[in-house]
Amino acid sequence: MKNAILGAQMLFVAFGALVLVPLLTGLDPNVALFGAGVGTLLFQLITRRSVPIFLASSFAFIAPILYGTKTFGIAATMGGLAVAGLVYVILGAFIKVKGVGFIHRLLPPVVVGPVIMVIGLGLAPSAVNMALGRSGDGTQIIDGHIALWVSLASLLTTIIVSVFAKGFFKLIPICGGILVGYAVSLYFGIVDFSPVTKAAWFALPNFTYPEFNLNAILFMIPVAIAPAVEHVGDIIAISNVTGKDYLKKPGLHRTITGDGVATMVATCLGAPPNTTYSEVTGAVTLTRAFNPVIMTWAAITSIILALVGKLGALLQTIPMPVMGGIMCLLFGSIATVGLNSLIKHNVDLHKSRNLVIVAVTLVFGIGGMAFDIGGFSLQGVSLCGIVAILLNLILPKDLGETHVVDKAEIDD
Repeated sequence: MKNAILGAQMLFVAFGALVLVPLLTGLDPNVALFGAGVGTLLFQLITRRSVPIFLASSFAFIAPILYGTKTFGIAATMGGLAVAGLVYVILGAFIKVKGVGFIHRLLPPVVVGPVIMVIGLGLAPSAVNMALGRSGDGTQIIDGHIALWVSLASLLTTIIVSVFAKGFFKLIPICGGILVGYAVSLYFGIVDFSPVTKAAWFALPNFTYPEFNLNAILFMIPVAIAPAVEHVGDIIAISNVTGKDYLKKPGLHRTITGDGVATMVATCLGAPPNTTYSEVTGAVTLTRAFNPVIMTWAAITSIILALVGKLGALLQTIPMPVMGGIMCLLFGSIATVGLNSLIKHNVDLHKSRNLVIVAVTLVFGIGGMAFDIGGFSLQGVSLCGIVAILLNLILPKDLGETHVVDKAEIDD
């Protein structure tokens, strides 16, 4: 019973971020809960239930899902994401053969940093539009003044909780922002409860099965770069917390394979791709609850909640400006993670080589560069990922190194 309660608590920590992704991308939050639960159980099966970590909706895929559903449709987007999960499995096989260093050589900080920054900054217009009550094309859906008050309430609450809260409450800033923003929305009368009254109490989630479209697949595959690197960081973090080296046992090849299989299964049901959740790692640090069985209970709780039809309907009543306010902080934070990756690893931007990689990646990504090859268009995060990797492989390692000429050389 104790483990079941702790598991429900872990899910509550992850809940705000877990449901935020489907709510932002137009997917079903109940399907996301189901996908997170099933994905975590599969991860535990592959890693022999040895890592106390929870898998749920990945923020890195928000921009690609938004673009994909608009361009290719939901089913084709899910197919592309499922193949991106297969990339993790292939990476796992390479890591088993080549070792962990393979990832660091292919995806050094100078590649990963700017790609993560593009993921965050590329979404900035969407965040501002939603905060002001506008749709993606700029159409005003909610009165601008009301929307601004609501979005500011959710933004400020999220900031205050993340900065000033102590202990457990510091782990749930998104939940705090949603609750306060929702309360302000109720005050202004912009919440529509009709979906809740129509929804059944218990029902199977609205699963969406994938279609495999080559354009959608080629668009999604490079997006897997950032979450793959994030996965390595999360496994190192949980290893430091528990005092066990999960890179060796069960091995990074098993954990990243588990992440990939979890993503493949989740997306084949119509849920967002899964990733290891650092919020839950924070909760594990705080509670010292190192038993992986707790995550099994978190996964089971997630699956049970997915079957509550009225819960999904209630989540979908959250007004757009509530999400917009939180997104202003969230997407900026994603960009900051990329920037911090460059700083933390001492990437010298005075070197021409590094400057070229970062500069071209940022401008291509934020500026909307697109390459049309036949009937296929490569753009956004996908284009950035490929360009950054190619530049890193092609440019000479010593490009931009300064040669110091001493007095002896001058005399000669």
